[in-house]
Amino acid sequence: MTTRSALTTSDAPAAAHSFSQGVRVGNVVQVSGQGPVDPATGEYLHPGDVAAQVERTLLNVEAVLAAGGATFDDVVMLRVYLTTRDHFAAMNEAYEAFVTRRVRHGVLPARTTVMVGLPREEMLVEIDALAVLG
Repeated sequence: MTTRSALTTSDAPAAAHSFSQGVRVGNVVQVSGQGPVDPATGEYLHPGDVAAQVERTLLNVEAVLAAGGATFDDVVMLRVYLTTRDHFAAMNEAYEAFVTRRVRHGVLPARTTVMVGLPREEMLVEIDALAVLG
C-alpha cells in the first residue's frame, strides 16, 4: 500500500478549512489551491494587482511543493483560477516570469486557466499544482 501523507509548512498559508495544504501519495504531490496570502500574517496581499498576487501565490505553491520534496521541475500541471478575463495578460506575464526562472529542464508544466468566482473578494487568482517525483 502506498503511503499517503498530509503536507504542512509554515512557509505557506495554513489550510483555512477541512483540507490539507497538500498531499503526497508515493511519488505524487498535489498542492491545494493557494492564494495571495502572507503565510506569516494570514493577510491577503496586493489588492487589485493580479501580477503581484500571482507571484505571491506561486511562492505559496512552491513552499507546499518543497514540503512534499518537490520543486517546479517536478510539476506536470498547474491550474490557474482568475476572477476575470481582463487579468489574463498580466497573469500570464507574471506566471511565465516565475515559472521559467524555476524550471531548469526546459519542459514547462501543462496549464489550465479558468475564470471563476473565488472565496474571498480580494483574491484575483488561485493556483494549484500537481507534481510527480522522479
